[in-house]
Amino acid sequence: MRSSNENLCRQLGYVFKQPQLLQRALTHRSFAPDHYERLEFLGDSVLGCVIAKYLYSEFPDLTEGDLSRLRSNLVKEPTLVLFAQQLDLGRQLKLGEGELKSGGFSRPSILADAVEALLGAVFLDGGFVAAEQVVLNLFVPYLAKVDMRTLGKDAKTLLQEYLQARRLALPDYSVTDTQGVAHEQLFQVECSIPALKITTRGAGSSRRNAEQQAALAAYQLIGNKT
Repeated sequence: MRSSNENLCRQLGYVFKQPQLLQRALTHRSFAPDHYERLEFLGDSVLGCVIAKYLYSEFPDLTEGDLSRLRSNLVKEPTLVLFAQQLDLGRQLKLGEGELKSGGFSRPSILADAVEALLGAVFLDGGFVAAEQVVLNLFVPYLAKVDMRTLGKDAKTLLQEYLQARRLALPDYSVTDTQGVAHEQLFQVECSIPALKITTRGAGSSRRNAEQQAALAAYQLIGNKT
């Protein structure tokens, strides 16, 4: 366990002065009363603050709305799960027998919570500057691979913005087929962009979902052509 903790600290870029805080951050409530939930609460706030500060400094031209959109999409569960997997947190978590049997070590909610707990532990152990550096160690390499202009925008919005920027007519969405009974319907939708000679199709449990799928197919098709 010690070697794995040392490896974790090396990946975080931080060595704990109070190792008990690290142990608490890795302890699920199913394992012991001294678990990570309070640290998770603290880490969530630290993470939000650090990312807000980073975005504010790095993107001076973005509006408050765009900054909020980026922050909410950067600190959400799927992103934190990626970091948990990168840190191999699942194998280091202390889980009760029931959680182990049910696969808690790979459950997204547990992994994301553990990342936030780690950040809370670093904050208590070393202060805000230390926690900020750990967050940036995790996020900056990730942000280099992300298109910040499109992060968090749905496919229909991206497609609309692309067409408007080029003064092209917006796509036409039409339902081509509906299958199933009322509460379990499957919608087939066609997205047509005559100016680009593009027609794509999407399917979903609602018209809105089907339109998003069709828009995504069109947006990806445009990307492949450019």
